[in-house]
Amino acid sequence: MLKIGITGSLASGKSTASKFLSKENHLFSADKIVKKLYSKKNFKQIIARRLKFKFNSKFKKMLKNKIIEDTKNLDKLEKIIHPLVRKEMFLFLNKNKEKKTLIFEIPLLIESNLKNFFDKIIFIKANKNLRLKRYKLNKGNMIFFSLLDRKQMKDTEKMKFCDHIVVNNKSISILKKKLSNIIKLYE
Repeated sequence: MLKIGITGSLASGKSTASKFLSKENHLFSADKIVKKLYSKKNFKQIIARRLKFKFNSKFKKMLKNKIIEDTKNLDKLEKIIHPLVRKEMFLFLNKNKEKKTLIFEIPLLIESNLKNFFDKIIFIKANKNLRLKRYKLNKGNMIFFSLLDRKQMKDTEKMKFCDHIVVNNKSISILKKKLSNIIKLYE
């Protein structure tokens, strides 16, 4: 089995790349797991309790405010979320252990020290202005983008741990072509 990790900075095109690669392979998306966690009321209550704010209908706004007012809250949040995502990742792996290739989209793959888990790692790179534009298109704000972007390891550091670097500053068709060329190496 070939385990391919997809990583990159915020709004670089990881999800687009992963969706394309997973047409022929099975995909684990850390972001989808996190989204699923946030859909559960009891999970949100745990977060509110740990970050010391009242759980109510304005949960998302209050969580963002807590993170903006003290970035240590982001660390606390990651300590809750990362073990749960990792558990789901291993369940996914066990469920699909007979498959030829598995794709894992994990934004903080390098930061979470998961490098040795993968056979190959693809880094999706895009310039910061383009990433910010994409982030805003998805209704993100500049303050939160800056905060999350600073939290991540710099691209130049991350790329040292990756087998392939895919620059995603152009069209989706160019991105797909670059990814196709990489995947052909392992078929």
